[in-house]
Parts: sequence; structure tokens; C-alpha cells
Amino acid sequence: MENLYLLMIVALVALAIADLVVGVSNDAVNFLNSAVGSKAIPYKYIMIIASLGIFIGAVFSSGMMEVARKGIFVPSEFYFDEIMIIFMAVMITDILLLDFFNTIGLPTSTTVSIVFELLGAAVIMALIKISHTDGETFSALTKYINTEKAVEIIIGIILSVVIAFTIGAIVQYLSRLIFTFHIEQKMKYFGAIFGGLALTAISYFIFMKGLKGTPFYGSFKGIVDNNTLFLVGSSFVVWTIFSQLFMMIFKKSILIIVIAVGSFSLALAFAGNDLVNFIGVPMAAYHSYIDWSASGVAATQYSMASLENAVPAEPYLLFAAGAIMVLTLWFSKKARTVSDTEIDLARQGEGHEKFSPNMLSRFLVKSSTQVATYFEFVLPKSLQEKIDKRFEKPVIDLPKHKTYELPAFDMIRASINLVVAGILIASATSMKLPLSTTYVTFMVAMGTSLADRAWGRESAVYRVAGVLNVIGGWFFTAFVAFAAAGTLTYLIYIGRGAMIAVLLLLAILLLVRNYVSHKNKVKLKMDKSGLKKTESKTVQGIIQESAENISNVVSRSNKIYTDMLRGLAKQDTKKLKKSKKGVKKLNDEVEELRDNIFYFIKNLDDTSVRGSNFYIVILGYLTDVVQSLEFISKASYKHVNNNHKALRFNQIKDLQEIDRHLEQFLNEIEDIFNKKEFERIGSVIENKDEIFESLSNKIEKQIARTRTEESSPKNTTLYFSLLLETKDLVKALMSLMEEYYNSYKKK
Repeated sequence: MENLYLLMIVALVALAIADLVVGVSNDAVNFLNSAVGSKAIPYKYIMIIASLGIFIGAVFSSGMMEVARKGIFVPSEFYFDEIMIIFMAVMITDILLLDFFNTIGLPTSTTVSIVFELLGAAVIMALIKISHTDGETFSALTKYINTEKAVEIIIGIILSVVIAFTIGAIVQYLSRLIFTFHIEQKMKYFGAIFGGLALTAISYFIFMKGLKGTPFYGSFKGIVDNNTLFLVGSSFVVWTIFSQLFMMIFKKSILIIVIAVGSFSLALAFAGNDLVNFIGVPMAAYHSYIDWSASGVAATQYSMASLENAVPAEPYLLFAAGAIMVLTLWFSKKARTVSDTEIDLARQGEGHEKFSPNMLSRFLVKSSTQVATYFEFVLPKSLQEKIDKRFEKPVIDLPKHKTYELPAFDMIRASINLVVAGILIASATSMKLPLSTTYVTFMVAMGTSLADRAWGRESAVYRVAGVLNVIGGWFFTAFVAFAAAGTLTYLIYIGRGAMIAVLLLLAILLLVRNYVSHKNKVKLKMDKSGLKKTESKTVQGIIQESAENISNVVSRSNKIYTDMLRGLAKQDTKKLKKSKKGVKKLNDEVEELRDNIFYFIKNLDDTSVRGSNFYIVILGYLTDVVQSLEFISKASYKHVNNNHKALRFNQIKDLQEIDRHLEQFLNEIEDIFNKKEFERIGSVIENKDEIFESLSNKIEKQIARTRTEESSPKNTTLYFSLLLETKDLVKALMSLMEEYYNSYKKK
């Protein structure tokens, strides 16, 4: 039996390493986003600053046993074997839960997940003990679980979400009124004072949150506690002078220093305080094993009261943990995926929206718009105009429209994000309130985005839906953490070593699956073979660049159409489903080009405005092509998936003949646009009647078959639909060719 517990310790150590990786991937959003989104500092330097913060915070961290002895459960009420089951269930659940959120790109709270996992596992183990104890009922649960602490944590979660969002919005609104979007001019007069305030707040945050609990904090704790006002005042004077000298000497904005120091402080606090979320439970298990081994008492009889005592941290362990966290920060692609979610929701400009609107987001946006309209009637018009002027954004003249090269938001907003998050976390820590750094940093960023008018009428419904999805994910985390950890606890209790082996194997398989899934998504996102936005300013350039997109659409349409007919002939739902996905991807790319029309027209030269009409018409025909493919793919999949009768041999033979004609036709079009030999278009247009005549003949043959031998109405409906949509597809392609040929001749 002792060997089993030793193997459990080894497994917990391995899980701790994996948990560090997925934990950093999730929490990197807390300290990277402001610097990355504002582009105040090159990405390489941001990573170096964050790495230093993480490593220093991890090495000087202490209180490794905090989670295990915070009062979520009462250790003295459990025996060693029960504690080990709880810890094993918690770690397996934690790594899978965090990795799931990282894979889908949503930030969640490592603190909340570990707390609710401990709570869920402890509750189930307590219920098992109660069921085996004579005279104890469900009410005895309070003897094992600290329910008061659990309620306090839930209230803390809700309050942190509301307070962080509200204060972030208020501070950002006032800051924008002072600095406007023309920060270069305002920083000359107010930069030193702003830098002094911001750096003072961040310094206070480093001492109160980042270094609290380290071995060095005790030596100056008394000085900080007894002279807080003096230290804050002195710090403000020093930092204000420093800010002024920095701007005078280096001719750069002090906001760069604010963002750098703020990122360092949040990274420091994350590693110094949240490290316990990843290795605290394995450390508690390790010390439990050491105590039990020395006791000589049976595992089922040894009480774990020793967990209530303070346990010193091992420097080598902290050093190793810090190194793993830094390496994860540099090499984890999931960390960037989670970061991108918050940056996309907070960005100032328009662009592709990741989230789809829902009923609640529409209601909130509509209600907010009505409230804003009410205030417009109440406030004097002159005051409204003055406020609106403070929020006027500078016009950035770029040689080409490349929104993705611009910062998501400016340095004022990045600084406010860091300062406000730091102050809120420090204040909560000083009042000993439960708080999630992820919740605070995310909601502050969302509040500042709203106040900065980043959520306009064009994007608000999508951004609000995104925020609701993330918040919903947080509460989902708590529920799933509790339920999953409790379930695993029961399974391990009844299955012991064999069940642990099965669960560990399942965890490995799920982690590998999530890794492959995320890798494929990233690969798909980086795929350059999709449709490209036209950036040319002249008609000639538009014709040349559009040729690549037409060739791309024609090539993919050819393959999709052929695959659909093969899937239909073989009744292969997998092939048809794959074709549906291919059509959807193509449709999304065409839709993205249509969404870019506004910027395309704005970017044109005055002498080339007629090119906009050509481009819009071409996009219209491409849309028609994709819509025909979409109808064919859905109809084919629905027919096969519903187990309707397969198409008759003659019908399949006719469709294959059409496919051969269409393939030759599409291959020729693709070759023309690949080689940009547009003079060949004329000969294709001249032969268009041939393919139309072939389709018409097939329709007449099916009419004759229907009157004499056809017995399946579903087959007849599907077959006619395929022929008619194929005809529409060819019409759209012919119209596109004619438009292209006419514009080419005019050029």
C-alpha cells in the first residue's frame, strides 16, 4: 500500500509541472495584455520584463500550503488516505479544466478553480465518511467543510467583477477627458504628475501584493504599516521628479515606463501569490506523505491535523517552478491565444469579431443606447459637444489600410488598466478579501474599453457578447470544478490504484487531443492560402489582385463540388460533412472581404473610384457561387444523413458527366486567372451555351424519368435542386467572367 502512495506523489509532481504550464498559459493574460495591446514596448522586451517578474515572484514566494489549510476543509477530520484521494482528484481536474479554457482561448481564474475543486472533493469525501459513520447525518457536513469561507469566496467573485468594471470605466473616462486622444500634447503639461501617481500606485502594489508573504517582507513590514502615508507621499515626489527628468532627457513618454513597471508588478504578484494554485496541493500531499511515513500509523487511521501547521517553502522547488513558468511564457502558443481574446474585446478599432451576439447582449446594448439617448436630452448641448470633442480620435494617414498594424489601444488606456488593477488587488489584499487577479485585470480592461468608446454601434453587440461569454465561463469554472473534482474523488475512492491509472491515462489523452486541436486551429489561422484583402488603389491593381481570389475560389469550388457528388454517390456522410465545412470556411472568407468594402473604398485613389464598382460586383458574384455550393452541400448532407433512398444509377451517371464538364470549365478558368491571361476569357464566354445545354438536357431527362419510372419524391427533389443550383453556379461564374473581361478591355 505504501508503494501506491509513493506512486501517487510521483504522479502529483508530474501533474504539478503540467499544471504550471497550463496555469501560466491562462494567467499570462493578466500581465501581458496592456503592454502587448498598446505596443508601447517591443514584444521581445515585454516578454523579458514579464519573465523577470515571474521568476522573482516565484523564487521569493512562500505560503505553499495556503490553499490546503485555508479552511476550505478541516484537515484534522480526514485521514491520510482520504487526503491523498482528495489531492489526486483536485490535480487531475485542475489541469484538464485549465487546459480546456486555454484551448478555447478564454481566461479563467486559477484561484477559483483550485478552491472549488478542493471544496467539491472535500464535500464528497465528507459525505462518504458521514455515510459510513453511525449517528452522523447530512448536517454534520459543517464539521468537515468551512461553508462560511465558501460563501465569502463566491461573494468576493461577484464583487470583484462589478467593482473592477465600474472603477476601470470611471477612471478611464476621467483620464480621457483630461488627456483626450492627443496624448503627446497633454503629456507635456500633465505627464510628470500622471507618471508620479501611476508609478506610486504600482510601487505600493508591488510591496502590498507582489512581495507580501515573501521571506523579506517581515523585515520591513513594520516600517510599511506604520509609515504608509509618508512612504506613499515620498514615493509620489520621487516618481514625479523622475518622470519629468525622463521626458526631458530621453524625449519619450513616461507612459512607457509606467507600462513596463506595471507589467512587471502584475507578473511578480501572479507568480508570488498564485504559484500556490499550481504546486500548493502537491506540496501539501508531499508533506502529508512524509508525516504519515514517520508516524508508523495505518493510512486509514492517521489524522492529518499536521496540515494545519505552517510548512516552510523549499528554495530549489521554487527556483524550478519559476524556470518552468518562464519557459512556458515564452513557448506556449495557448498563452497568446488567451491574450488575443481580451485584446480583441478591448481594441479601439473595428475588425473581425470573435464572438456572436446573443439575446442578452442585444438587450444590454439596446437598453444602454436608450439610456444614452435620455442623457443627451438632459445634458446641455454645449457640454455634450465639449465632451465629444475630448473623445475625438486622431486621423492616422497610412499609405495602405492595415488596421492590424495599429495598436489595439493607446498607452493611456494601457497605463490605466495596470494602475487600477494593481490598486484594486492591493486594496483587497490589505482587507483580506478573496480576489481573483484574472477577474480584476479582465474586468478593468473591459471597463476602460467601454469608457473609451471602443464599443461603438458597429461592435458593441459583439463585444458585450464576448464579455458575457467570459464571465459565464468563470461561473462555469466554479460549477464544473466542484462537480468534476467531487466525481473523481468518488471514482478514486471506489477504484483506488486502478482508477487512478485510468484517470491519468484519460488525462494524458485529453491533453494531447486538446494540444492537437489547438495546433490545428493556429495552423488554420496562419494559413495563407485563403482569400486576401485587396489593398491596391488603382483599377489595374484591383484587377490583378482580384485574379488571385477568383482563382482560389474556383479551385476550391471545383474540389468541393466533386467531393460532394462522390459523397452523395457513396452515401458517405463524413465526406459530405467535410465538404460542408469547406463551404463554410470559403463563405466566411468571402464574407470577410465584404466586411472590408468600407475600408477598401476609403483607400482608393480619387482617379480610381470606378474600381470600387468593379470590386463590389465581383464580390457579389463570388457570393452567389458560394451560396450555390452551400445549398448543394446542405441538401446532399441532409438527404444522406436522413437515410433517404440513394440516387439511382442513371442519376449518379448524369451527375458525374456534369462534374466532368464542370471540372474542365473550372480548370480553364483557374488557369486563366493563375497566369493572368485575361484575353482568353472571351473564348470561354463564347462556349458557355455548351454547359447550359448539358444541364438543360439532364433536367429534361429527369422530367421524363419522373413521369415513367421514378418512385422517390425525395430523390427527385434533391436531383432537381442539384441541377438548378449547378446552373445558378455556372451563371454566376459566367457573369463574373463577363464583368472581368469587360473591365479588362476598358483598362
